[in-house]
Order: sequence, then structure tokens, then C-alpha cells
Amino acid sequence: VQLQAFGGGLVQAGGSLRLACVASGRTFSTYNMGWFRQAPGREREFLAPIGRSGGSTYYADSVKGRFTISRDNAENTVYLEMNSLKPEDTAVYYCAADTGGWITFATVKCDYWGQGTQVTVSS
Repeated sequence: VQLQAFGGGLVQAGGSLRLACVASGRTFSTYNMGWFRQAPGREREFLAPIGRSGGSTYYADSVKGRFTISRDNAENTVYLEMNSLKPEDTAVYYCAADTGGWITFATVKCDYWGQGTQVTVSS
């Protein structure tokens, strides 16, 4: 599966952005999906996965209550709604796909990755 992420940009602290990740192919609904981010000089950080049907989600403490992951299997798209953004949320955001469970996402070992989209939050 090929993934392409969209929606990054520059936003003021307290603002919102919605990222989208579009997948190619007909097997999107067979993959668990997830969002990650990587700030300069830091390791890639796991943010949130979502199950194949969209019924199961999980959030890292750093984004819990502010970010929401969702998916539309008819549109082969996974979203990340980001609210109450902080300057420390500045990073390149990546989507990923894998058939494995949450541990695959938590250990940042997904098989398929999008190209990333830059999110910059100004103070």
C-alpha cells in the first residue's frame, strides 16, 4: 500500500489542523493505520493507531484529549484532527499502515509509511 499525507501547515498556538492520509490500492480496510511525528533531533514518536473498522483507537499521553484519529474506508483515508495545538507539536507528521497489532505501532515498526507533512505551531 502507498500512503500520502496532506494537510500540514503553519498555525498559531491554540489553533487546529486536520491531517489526511490517502492510501492507494483496494486493501485499505485490511490495515490498521496510525499517525506518528518526528521533531528535529528527536526519534519518531507514536501518536495514535486506529483499527481496521475504525472502532478501536488509542492515544499517546502527549496528544490525548487534543487529537482525534478517524478513518473512512470508502475513501481510503485516515485523518488526524489536531486541536489546542502547542509549539511543542511542531514536527513532521507521518501516517503508517500495518497488519500487526498496537505493539507494532507503539514500537514504530510499521511496514508502510507516508512521506510526511510538516506542522509548525507558532507561539
